[in-house]
Amino acid sequence: MAKRSTLFIRIVEGKNLPIKDITGSSDPYCIVKIDNEAIIRTATIWKTLSPFWGEEYTVHLPPYFRTVSFYVLDEDSLRSEPTLIYVLLTWLKVKCVDGWMNLTEIDPDEEVQGEIHLQISVLGDGDIPRKLCCQVLEARDLAKKDRNGASDPFVRVRYNGKTYESVVKKSCYPRWNESFEFELDETLSDTGLLSVEVWDWDLVSRNDFLGKVLFNINKLQSAQQEEGWFRLGPDKSKHSEYEGTLGSLRLQLRLRDEVVLPSSHYKPLTELLSQSVGSQLNGNWPDFIMLIDETTTAESRQEVANNLVKLFLGQGLVKEFLDVLFKLELEKTTEPNTLFRSNSLASKSMESFLKVNIGHLLLMNFSCVFWYYRCAGLHRQQTESDIIQQSSSLLQSYLSELLTSILQSASYCPLLICQVFHQLYLRVQERFPDPEYRVKFIAVTSFLCLRFISPAIMSPKLFHLREKHADARTSRTLLLLAKAVQTIGNMDTLACCSKEPWMVCLQPAIQQGITQLKDFITKLVSCHESEDLELQTRMSLQCGTMEKEGFLFLHRTKDKCMPMTSPFKKYYVTLSKDTLSYSRTQHSKSVNELNHWLSALRKACSHNTNTMSCYHPGIYKADRWSCCHQKEKSDSGCDKTRHGVTLQEWYDPLDPDLEAQLIYQHLRSVQQAMRDKYYMLREQQGVKEADSVRGKFSSLLSFCTVIVN
Repeated sequence: MAKRSTLFIRIVEGKNLPIKDITGSSDPYCIVKIDNEAIIRTATIWKTLSPFWGEEYTVHLPPYFRTVSFYVLDEDSLRSEPTLIYVLLTWLKVKCVDGWMNLTEIDPDEEVQGEIHLQISVLGDGDIPRKLCCQVLEARDLAKKDRNGASDPFVRVRYNGKTYESVVKKSCYPRWNESFEFELDETLSDTGLLSVEVWDWDLVSRNDFLGKVLFNINKLQSAQQEEGWFRLGPDKSKHSEYEGTLGSLRLQLRLRDEVVLPSSHYKPLTELLSQSVGSQLNGNWPDFIMLIDETTTAESRQEVANNLVKLFLGQGLVKEFLDVLFKLELEKTTEPNTLFRSNSLASKSMESFLKVNIGHLLLMNFSCVFWYYRCAGLHRQQTESDIIQQSSSLLQSYLSELLTSILQSASYCPLLICQVFHQLYLRVQERFPDPEYRVKFIAVTSFLCLRFISPAIMSPKLFHLREKHADARTSRTLLLLAKAVQTIGNMDTLACCSKEPWMVCLQPAIQQGITQLKDFITKLVSCHESEDLELQTRMSLQCGTMEKEGFLFLHRTKDKCMPMTSPFKKYYVTLSKDTLSYSRTQHSKSVNELNHWLSALRKACSHNTNTMSCYHPGIYKADRWSCCHQKEKSDSGCDKTRHGVTLQEWYDPLDPDLEAQLIYQHLRSVQQAMRDKYYMLREQQGVKEADSVRGKFSSLLSFCTVIVN
């Protein structure tokens, strides 16, 4: 049994941010920290005080996490360090946040981090005067306050007007190993406090506060002794006089805590779900998937679809699951033009299927940002007719290149996607035998173009295809291209020209694009029968095993490093499920490269029983560790390894137990609705229930109470 916490973060936008540049504007971006560890960095939005990011992240958290901090910074190429605008510190006491949050000015006495190792005991008994003994052992992960990247921390222990201090120079991992004794004042047993403060010592300027811990003497006398690592807390909160006037940040946060049971507890549920999409389905009672479809609300449909897709991917039955949804959707659809256009469970599941694990590879092969570097110069100082003609010509060339890239990518499409689209193609053809062969193509394009390619064209940053958002002019061009692709996906040039007059000049290109897209779909749905089967299988396997790749700087050993040269060498590193390898050359980019690497390494080591619990964040040089000043190279690490916080990525391995738990929670919430729907469907069908059928469904409904046992 394990507790798993997941935080969904959407950084939407900011407004009324303070001016930081001489131009009267700012270049803001956001940093998100989990317990003072930087996890996320958004793209920089240039020259604006009301930036829009619209970036979404899913972060898996350890159950002991405390805070989430949002920093808004101003990027400036003329300065080596970014300027901090203001920070919003959110203590997650609530499960959900959705709205505008005021930014507040940073108080240095509240920006603390790290832990301190203490042993506190009460000595003496009977006639002997009792003493309070505080042994200060060490601290770790203290804030860096000096220019040398460290601090000069000193500890200040205070009780009943008496103070002791001890300092360690140039370390964020100091080891004091000192004991301080105080005469215990019995008259202050109820109100007396022992204060342990940590400060950064400065010779010229004032000392910097690093954090403190307070202990109630009355509780200490009851326990007699208390030892452990204690998190340093901030000084008393100071209300900023500028609060509410420094701009605001619009956030959407949702924290989900789940207790995941051993796999055996979910076996009945996974078997039931597998049978509902397999050949073992009993046709005498309503389909389990149909009941889920009928009782899932619009608010929870996307999450339920994600969980079901991931669970069936793990069971190897996602194609069969989607096929069941295709049939249910087709049975309810009477008008072909509305097929898969609503936010039904089928539409949401197919959308999730394209995004989860395998869709990213398809997008990369589409090369749908091929024009991105060149489409920012559509408008120049020319006459209006010249601008229109030039813009039309450029749009046609971009559209032509895009469609060519899509057509060429069919052979590289993962095999599973080809099989699912083939099944969809056949189901629609059976339901709507269109003599013009249009409906089956539109069914495929409703997912491929409207829900996948077009959104990726409009927002390549959100699909991890670009590091930064496009500027205003480029965004306009991408929007026009996305609309053109949607028009081609609808396969109706006349209707689009009447609604969008600017598309009239693109009509020949759109008509040609419709022909090309039909060829692409025909090739896509027949790929599993082609000579490229081996290539497709290989691409599918690559998609399932690749976890992380990119450039890292590796530290060379001392004897291989020539004098006056850098001890680091740049290598291209590849991390898979089983291996970590590197080579000298390759190309790769990532906006959060360090955080993605840390996250990938933590996931790869999640099942490693030999993972160390502590390590040295510094280097061993001049016969001592630079971080904690220990002299023995074999001494235990001074900082704990952080393996709890990870970013959810498209290549993450599936977690069937977690998905089963989430589906179970959903079934539990709609149990009564499923019961009512079941009996209503039976009455409509006019089928007399047999005892075995009733017993089988009763077992299903009682599953929610049995599984927790």
